[in-house]
Amino acid sequence: MEKRGSISDSRRNNRGGIEENTLAILDTADPHKDSQDANDDRIDFLEAVRFASIVPENGTPPTSKMLAAVFEILRAGKSLELLMSSYQLLCELDQHFPRVYLSASQSNESRHLVVRDEAWLPFVLSSDTVANERELREANGKNGKNGKNTSGLFDLTGFHELIQELTAVAHKSNFEGSDTKCLGNLLLFQYLVSVIEGDFVPHNIMYKETSNWNLLKECLLNALLGSRRISYKALMKDCLFKFCGLYQDLGGASDSSELSKSSMENSYDYSTAMAIAFPELRKKTCTAMQKLLRMIMELDMSKKQADMEGLTTRSDGARTPLIEIILDELTYDRDLLSPFLQVFDEPRWKLEIILQFFRKYIPKPSVRTRRSNGSSEDLSLNGILKCFSNGTSTKNIVKKISVDVVQLLLAHALLALLSMPSEQHIEDTPDCKELIGGSIMEICKNITTAFNSLKTVDENIEILPFGKEALFAAATILSSTS
Repeated sequence: MEKRGSISDSRRNNRGGIEENTLAILDTADPHKDSQDANDDRIDFLEAVRFASIVPENGTPPTSKMLAAVFEILRAGKSLELLMSSYQLLCELDQHFPRVYLSASQSNESRHLVVRDEAWLPFVLSSDTVANERELREANGKNGKNGKNTSGLFDLTGFHELIQELTAVAHKSNFEGSDTKCLGNLLLFQYLVSVIEGDFVPHNIMYKETSNWNLLKECLLNALLGSRRISYKALMKDCLFKFCGLYQDLGGASDSSELSKSSMENSYDYSTAMAIAFPELRKKTCTAMQKLLRMIMELDMSKKQADMEGLTTRSDGARTPLIEIILDELTYDRDLLSPFLQVFDEPRWKLEIILQFFRKYIPKPSVRTRRSNGSSEDLSLNGILKCFSNGTSTKNIVKKISVDVVQLLLAHALLALLSMPSEQHIEDTPDCKELIGGSIMEICKNITTAFNSLKTVDENIEILPFGKEALFAAATILSSTS
């Protein structure tokens, strides 16, 4: 059963006093005032919150007003110091005072999901509040951009707008010192994803332990994705394109020495510190986007399981699984396939996407009997590789998928398998065992056979560098046990 935390009256009074003292530091006359004195006040406020809540061994949790003020500094900060300080403080406060967490019962070993009733969130989920805030944003024109409303909260539309604005970040090779908006958007997106993750993980763990779908149904991610005020597919496509776009442009912007040199040569226009920080923040934003995609796929899988067990109702609605959306985009835009496979390094989900890509083009057996014991193997990595065991089937696959794409998929499938952590070993995890369908040694043999079959289809086929690396890795593993 879900348990909800609360704060005692004495502690609430103490928090009220701290709130009054810390907020008094800020310039309440003009919260958007941009001067050195105002920025110094904001830094002092952030430090006051840190010393009140984090530094003491039994620090006092910040109030919603205090958290909202810190969040507003992140949202509107005009300097690197303000942006980084407010972002780091928000992350530390979330770690010290989580909104949602698992707690063991004193009477037994079973865990409970604890949700703090008074916890502040940077998201607004109430439909009435969303409508009112939308009207205010439209009335304020440009002041409402990025989902920034009068309460400083984000709804799904605002979150989508923020993701769309990451396009400008993806195409920046240099970072102007006077332009903090891009850097602020990177940190803002990272923080919002961390909030979603902090809420989703304990909800999903508890669902797996109890099979209580209502626990996962109430999670923040499910509530956001269930909004009817925005196109879910459009949001997912934008996430995918921004994810790949951020990665593709990292090549030219990730060399910090070059950026530093460029910044020094143009010191009158650029901030060296920001220029050096920019590529690293873009990498972390790329990682945050991957986390978001992974959580959505995990939510889809949990919901599918709940559907199969009859735990869901019509009120849960229907949503196209993210993997299907990704596969459609990768199928119709092959130029997106290589960058996606290079940047997406979640091994379990990467392998699932590759296998489903192959299944779209590999013919299924026309007849299956009760004695047929290969139904699960047909869907596994080993089953896919066996489809390349002879020239005829290989030729049929190559006709539908180019040779280069086949090599790319095979190589990344092996990489995903070898990247799985030890706790996901085939022998230990039924889910992974069913996904892979054989031992690592067998997979390596079949990878080698698959590449040899490609050569038999066309003697002039050139094995790509990534394919050669996969063959070398397979040969090394096979030789290590011979």
